[in-house]
Amino acid sequence: MALPVVAIIGRPNVGKSTLFNRITRTRSSIVDDRPGVTRDRLYREAVWEGERFLLADTGGIQTGKTDELLRQTREQALFAVEEADIVILLFDGKEGLTPLDREIVDIIRKSPKKVLPVVNKIDERRHEVRLSDFYSLGLEPLYPLSAITGYGYTELMDAVGELLPGGTAEDTGKEDIPGIAVVGKPNVGKSTLVNALLGKERMIVSPVPGTTRDSVDSICRYYGKEYLLIDTAGLRRRSRIHYSVERFSVLRALRSIERSDISLLLIDSTEGITEQDQKIASLIEGRGKGVIVIFNKWDLKEDPERDYKRLVFQFQRKLRFIDYARILTVSALSRKRVTKVFPIIESILQERRKRIPTPELNEIAKAINPHLPSPSGRKRKILYLAQTGIEPPRFTIFLNSLKGIKPEHHRFIERTIRERYGFEGTPIRINLRARSGR
Repeated sequence: MALPVVAIIGRPNVGKSTLFNRITRTRSSIVDDRPGVTRDRLYREAVWEGERFLLADTGGIQTGKTDELLRQTREQALFAVEEADIVILLFDGKEGLTPLDREIVDIIRKSPKKVLPVVNKIDERRHEVRLSDFYSLGLEPLYPLSAITGYGYTELMDAVGELLPGGTAEDTGKEDIPGIAVVGKPNVGKSTLVNALLGKERMIVSPVPGTTRDSVDSICRYYGKEYLLIDTAGLRRRSRIHYSVERFSVLRALRSIERSDISLLLIDSTEGITEQDQKIASLIEGRGKGVIVIFNKWDLKEDPERDYKRLVFQFQRKLRFIDYARILTVSALSRKRVTKVFPIIESILQERRKRIPTPELNEIAKAINPHLPSPSGRKRKILYLAQTGIEPPRFTIFLNSLKGIKPEHHRFIERTIRERYGFEGTPIRINLRARSGR
């Protein structure tokens, strides 16, 4: 199930970043930083009273010429509202109501989304008189807040918690259909690949409207098995990201990856693996999803054998953190080899659900122990090894001590498990614990 999204919108200097920091850090609410987007500090996963959600900071809408002002206001506010389940509309209580605030409110009124109007910089009860100007907007109730001191914060977050949806994908009845997200940079052929996958068998069951205007879900059947194909707007290079409208493509990819079981990372074989491809791969790995790396536009290759060796070398160097991924070369335009993706998907689904008996795993422990360190003359050894979860496969390993255990030992344990049991196409999670339980 995709996490609900809460977006903070408003003009510059109303305190959006301060509120963003408070929501994602207060009460140990940060769950994890999203890989690949931490430099922008635009999206983070947060929790309130046990309810998890994605928090989005849209950035301030800039002032300027009238036509540019209106364009940016409409562009950013519309996309923020469109992507979000809940919108926190933030005002500046010290400065009071401005024409730009009214522009944003006029746009918000056209949306059916849930909106919480919040007047920031209200440090104490006697300052709530500053709310009077904002009642003329007809938005009630107004929430007084000090994002710095925390005044009114609990009341606001309780209101957010009450509005958080209880589910998304589950509510559509599609939870039993494997989700396959097609992700990649713009213009690598994502929609062409989806159309090829659907059109090859001409077995579309029904088109399903996506959660965003640039994402469309389609249910298709291949040899009697159904799949939910999720076509996603491409991620753009940071240098080309100017407004929130384009930054939301990152959020779209995140939501699509999160909803999927397996992500198809589409790469332009004529360009090779780029930094943006690495970023998308890190998003997939961070969410624990299965992955197939697909090199598209293979019909343009004059020397396929030479180019394949070159791309595999790039893969081993630039995407080594997903070295378990399956690789496929296709031409989405000519539909060459596109249906080969379905058997690979089935194989990965099985790998993600595979369970290994504990006695077998403890036999592996005997092979691992000789390679563990011996700091201070005391040999480290595995006492117990068990699989504790699937999708992705998770393992808990108890050692007599964690002292001296380094990342390379962790990687060696993972490599040993993979050599014996495969788990191709899916990450695995390994939790090392000392005998004391620390």
